[in-house]
Amino acid sequence: NHTLLPEALERWPVNMFGRLLPRILEIIYEINARFLREVARRWPGDKTRLARMSIIEEGDEKQVRMAHLAIIGSYSINGVAALHSELLKKGLFHDFYELWPHKFNNKTNGVTQRRWLAWCNPDLSELITDTIGDKWVTQLTELKKLEAYAHDKAFQKKWHAAKLANKQRLAKLVNDSCGVEFNPEAMFDIQVKRIHEYKRQLLNILHVIHLYDRIKRGDTKNMTPRCVLFGGKAAPGYVMAKRIIKLINNVASTVNNDPDVGDLLKVVFLPNYQVSAMEVICPAADLSEQISTAGKEASGTGNMKFMMNGAMTIGTLDGANIEIRDEAGAENFFLFGLTVEEIRELRGKYDPNAIIEGDADLSRVMQLLESGHFNRFDPLIRSIREPADPWMTAADFHSFVDAQERAAEAYTDDGHWARMSILNTASSGRFSTDRTIRDYDADI
Repeated sequence: NHTLLPEALERWPVNMFGRLLPRILEIIYEINARFLREVARRWPGDKTRLARMSIIEEGDEKQVRMAHLAIIGSYSINGVAALHSELLKKGLFHDFYELWPHKFNNKTNGVTQRRWLAWCNPDLSELITDTIGDKWVTQLTELKKLEAYAHDKAFQKKWHAAKLANKQRLAKLVNDSCGVEFNPEAMFDIQVKRIHEYKRQLLNILHVIHLYDRIKRGDTKNMTPRCVLFGGKAAPGYVMAKRIIKLINNVASTVNNDPDVGDLLKVVFLPNYQVSAMEVICPAADLSEQISTAGKEASGTGNMKFMMNGAMTIGTLDGANIEIRDEAGAENFFLFGLTVEEIRELRGKYDPNAIIEGDADLSRVMQLLESGHFNRFDPLIRSIREPADPWMTAADFHSFVDAQERAAEAYTDDGHWARMSILNTASSGRFSTDRTIRDYDADI
């Protein structure tokens, strides 16, 4: 299973299913009858449980629950990060876990280092191979040997030079695609992924507006120059996601054309984000934005690609972020935000308007939004101020700004940043698809 979002679990109308696949529907009903007999034997008289677990969802329009069919037909069910697998057992599929605990396990995702380091980052790959040999290409845990060089000043300089070359390559792509000049010496702050409210591109652009507001107020003492890049695609019918893209582009236009801002801040939404673009983006990233609402991201693989290429992660305790932080060390990860447990406790008591009133920075950001400074975005404003906001954007804003300030300060110390970067790459061995596939092979 690759999601915790109920809306992503397919349901098919029984009427349509029966029209198109009548014999298959008969078989599904037979599977369901046999399955519900097993549930009834285990929990006699528990009709609500039977209704919850049935493949057929009752209602005005009956639906075939495809995830239930998949679980019933499977020998093994796994989540794709440690937290995700636990949340499947405690939440989404709790009834099935109670019935078949032996079926459930975890297989944390991975990415292939042959594409996401060896191929896409030849400068860094060459430096790594010259330093520790080339076994890492097929045994990624070999990267652990880089830890011995993390404090080596000469090695740090070579590492920095490789990163700078990659940033120059990305700066050219940005200029060619968007007509915006990125300074390769600035911090490259990157968020590329599907556009979705739970991934909180909205929180990220609120931080950009905060930086813009600081610059306009003259609060620029010790401000680290920053180039912020967004990329990703929205589902065709996902109106809120498209509004977020529009807001990012409007903010970018305002920021990039304001002479008061200059080179302190640049923002782009890279068009047509795809694998070939990511091959240029991930080697160049300094800061990897992994800022989903805790408990909503199944795993993430972009976070792994960035880590492997020496980017620092700013993130919540969500998905594979938790394991990335465990591997790299808390001191090499910029943590912020509410935990899954804190979010659960806050539900029903959440008051974003009180949070906004009590936070001068967030109040100024909201005033800029609400004044129409970037044009009208009333539905997005309402979503932030809505007490039922499932993504709790306002709740995590202050913590996010604090973590961003820690990252900006750390970036000013070249040696310290290079050391953190080397240690992130050195700790990425767990996040190879080779390990994931070996785990499937050994356990399943």
